[in-house]
Amino acid sequence: MARIIAIEHLTLDGVFQAPARADEDTRNGFAHGGWSNPGNDPKMQEVIGRAMAGGWSLLAGRTTYEDLYEAWAVREPGSPMTRALTGARKFVASHDGGYEPGWENSTLLAGDAGEAVRKLRQSHDKTLVMFGSGKLLRALMRHGLVDELVLMVHPLVLGDGSRLFEPGQAPAALKLSDQVSTATGVAILSYVFDGNRAAERPQ
Repeated sequence: MARIIAIEHLTLDGVFQAPARADEDTRNGFAHGGWSNPGNDPKMQEVIGRAMAGGWSLLAGRTTYEDLYEAWAVREPGSPMTRALTGARKFVASHDGGYEPGWENSTLLAGDAGEAVRKLRQSHDKTLVMFGSGKLLRALMRHGLVDELVLMVHPLVLGDGSRLFEPGQAPAALKLSDQVSTATGVAILSYVFDGNRAAERPQ
């Protein structure tokens, strides 16, 4: 059974919209895109590398999937990150059954995301890593399908923007499993979901 790990950049006030680029996501007039860049630190890549150790696949919502393709396959075709993403299996969730993913090694998960990912999680043999994909991540958390959250909390308050945890999110208990602070002041906090999710985590 595959584990699902979501890796997210957050501000202190919970914003996770458009951390990487000014044009990444300007919905609702968001004007702070690229806010995570000053906090970049090699320790972040170390933590991400540990999540991918032993083999991994990408799980993403359609918006994040297309943004990753544009940012890496189109803009940075020769980079190591592009090669890693292109070579990995990619699963993209969309309600549109006619959607055709354009990146090689991609599989469409159509219809209800919770049911599709539940089946994938039972049959897949590699860790499923998520970046961004807030709508999909919230849905999977409601279904109890996420095993671990890796939150990179930046010492910023933006005041507006989409937040990872929205009003109405189902209550959940989590257990802190690791914490790292970077030279740039970012707190990297790893949480496993308590109860069944924590119990299933390999030792």
